[in-house]
Amino acid sequence: MNFDLTIIVNALPYLWKGFQYTLELTAIAAAGGLFFGTLLALARLSSIHALQMVAAGYVNLMRSIPLVLVIFWFFFLVPLILQAITGATRPPQVGAERTAIITFIMFEAAYFCEIMRAGIQSIPRGQIFSSYALGLTYSQTMRLVILPQAFRNMLPVLLTQTIILFQDTSLVYVISATDFVGAAAKVAQRDSKLVEMYLFVALVYFTLCFSLSLAVKQLQQKIAVIR
Repeated sequence: MNFDLTIIVNALPYLWKGFQYTLELTAIAAAGGLFFGTLLALARLSSIHALQMVAAGYVNLMRSIPLVLVIFWFFFLVPLILQAITGATRPPQVGAERTAIITFIMFEAAYFCEIMRAGIQSIPRGQIFSSYALGLTYSQTMRLVILPQAFRNMLPVLLTQTIILFQDTSLVYVISATDFVGAAAKVAQRDSKLVEMYLFVALVYFTLCFSLSLAVKQLQQKIAVIR
C-alpha cells in the first residue's frame, strides 16, 4: 500500500553509476575470460601431457567451486599470502574492484575454455591437415583457420555465457563493491524501501537478460542457416 515510485526516480543517478560498473565488470571479465579460456582450451588440446593435466586441473577446480567462495578466498586470503611472501607488517589491500575483476576472469576462463574446446573440436580435422599441406604452422593454422571458425560456431554459446556472467556480477555485493544490486541495496536500506528497489532491479535484469536471450536465439538460427 505504501509503494513509492519516487524513491526509484530520485535514486536513478546513483543506480546508473552502479549499473555502469556492472556493465564494465561484465565486459572486462568476458574479454579476459575469453582470452585466457582460449589459451586453456589450446592447452587442453595440446599434445603435451603435462600441459593437458594442468589445464584440466584448473578448469575442473574452478567449475567445482561456487563463484562466491572464489571471491571470498581471493578477497581475504590473497592479502595474507602477499604479506607472508613480502614480509610486510600488515596485509596489503587488494580492494573490492580488483578482487572482482581478477576472480571473475579466473572463474569465467574455465567456462569459456570448455566452450572454445568444443568449438575447436567441431572443426573437421581435415582442415588442419590441409593447412599443414599448404605450409602453415600449428600457430598459423589455429590463428587463421581453426579459431575464427570456432568463434563463429560457438558465438551463441559465448553470448549466453556472457549473459550468465552479467547476472553473476551481482555477487560482488558480498565484498561491498557498488554494482547495480549493491547500489540498490544501499538506497533500500537508507530509505527503508526494500520492495521498490529490489523489484526495480529484478525488472531491469529480467528485461535485459530476456531481450538478449531472444537476440542470441535469432543469431543461432542465422548461424545454422549459414552452415
